[in-house]
Amino acid sequence: MLHRVLGLLTLAACILPAQSPLASLPTLTPNANNRMVSPENPTGRKGQGALAVPNPADPDLAFSNAALDLGQGWKVRPFIKVKPHSTVSLMDVSGPGVIQHIWMATAPEWLGNGRAAVLRFYWDGESGPSIEAPLTDFFAVGHDEFARVNSAAVVVLPKAALNCYWPMPFRRSARATFTNDSDKELDLLTWQIDYSEQSVPADAGYFHAQWRRAVTDRSHPEYKIVETRGEGRYVGTFLAWTQLSDGWFGEGEVKFYIDGDGTFPTLAGTGTEDYFGGSYGFPEIYSTAFVGNTLEHKGKDGPPKWSLYRWHIQDPVAFHKELKLTIQALGWWPNGRYQPLADDVASVAYWYQAEPHLAFPAFPSLAQRWPR
Repeated sequence: MLHRVLGLLTLAACILPAQSPLASLPTLTPNANNRMVSPENPTGRKGQGALAVPNPADPDLAFSNAALDLGQGWKVRPFIKVKPHSTVSLMDVSGPGVIQHIWMATAPEWLGNGRAAVLRFYWDGESGPSIEAPLTDFFAVGHDEFARVNSAAVVVLPKAALNCYWPMPFRRSARATFTNDSDKELDLLTWQIDYSEQSVPADAGYFHAQWRRAVTDRSHPEYKIVETRGEGRYVGTFLAWTQLSDGWFGEGEVKFYIDGDGTFPTLAGTGTEDYFGGSYGFPEIYSTAFVGNTLEHKGKDGPPKWSLYRWHIQDPVAFHKELKLTIQALGWWPNGRYQPLADDVASVAYWYQAEPHLAFPAFPSLAQRWPR
């Protein structure tokens, strides 16, 4: 039996491309140790999971009543509540290591909660975050509206399950927080952050994600998705686009200004739907490994809204000194000319780079984050 298993593994290694995750599964890892931080093991330390003792009177154990008959070790602290205008720690561990998977869930109705919650990640003791985004937007959910995502990097499943698989290396430490900026208590928050204690290659960059939002100006309808400096690789874009004009909105081009580009970029796309892997508009919903148009909201009870993702996993964009990424907001006039649009655009940019990174802009207030 053993020789048959080894034979199948050898065959898989021959058939699968070298970069496939499946191809590396047979490789043993004696210097790596799996860990997870969750409400049941906030420290992630070995042998420290499920230590809580049921005590419904303890506000930190608000869900422990169900475990009263069974006691310690029986799902005493699977979830927490988050008070208004407060921040809780999701993760605070020492390195070196690599985050491999994040799963999170909250109360099932995101409207009013999704953008009121903010994720921040800090690598190696930095004072400013390298990841700063509303909870739902970070996981490619726009407008606080559920839409299924089935991609290589992000998976969103009914009813409120948020997953991401971006590798996130850290050398000395990894710290993550969750902030509830709303006036209401968040009734339920739970998470699992899977990571491996292991060495990190010298040339590994740190993961970054930045949220922005603006209404484009008709006099120059160009939206800036990100601007940063250093050595890095750009790996993904998420857009939550709200149309404020009738008709088609996606004639605008995506442009990458790399390492000293001036007025004109090095990488110039041919249209919005082209960048997100489509053509002739977005006539239907799709969610694939690397590109997606996931939200079916065509203005029935408000302005048309779109949730769009593009992962540069197969084609990361390298930069060595600086990067600026923009997208134009263009539609059509009846005379067949391009119409500059004043549309409401929010985005998350995802990239890896060597620290230090360019300081993020001031994070918008909750009033500036509400979806329309």
